[in-house]
Amino acid sequence: MMKFLVSLTAVLFSISMAGQAYYNDSNRHEIKFNVGQFLVTSVIESSYEYYLNEDTSVGGTLYFSGDATAYNGNFGIGPNVRAYFGYAPQSGFFAEVFGLYYTGEDDEASQNLGGRDYDYATTAIGLGAGSKWTTRSQRFIIEINGGLGRNINPEDFQSDFMFKAGLSLGFRF
Repeated sequence: MMKFLVSLTAVLFSISMAGQAYYNDSNRHEIKFNVGQFLVTSVIESSYEYYLNEDTSVGGTLYFSGDATAYNGNFGIGPNVRAYFGYAPQSGFFAEVFGLYYTGEDDEASQNLGGRDYDYATTAIGLGAGSKWTTRSQRFIIEINGGLGRNINPEDFQSDFMFKAGLSLGFRF
């Protein structure tokens, strides 16, 4: 009987130890700041990510730019869904599907009317990829990502592509 109790205790102890060595269910929220974008173009971009499980997340991005004629406009907001393929939970290589609604101002020179400015708002859908690394405590992250999307409205912008890229630092809680 003593051998049975010792064996049962050892098995239960080893199961609980293995469970703690992997996925940490308490750190499901993550906020990030795109320092790469800020340093290159002075765009302020922040993201939030919520982990559904150890290899899938949903999130959103919000950015502001002081230049309304910048490539991706002066304001953008959009959701994303990510799938992670790394060996560690919530990190490694990922692929994403994203949507982005953004606004801006287009400078277009016309031969008939001269130069004119007009505001626009458009929506894009795209695919992206990147990689994420975490500290041992899984609290601090660094991420590199990029993506390419296609504008879906209005007709003036349907043939236009948009891109996004970043080097982000973040915190999980």
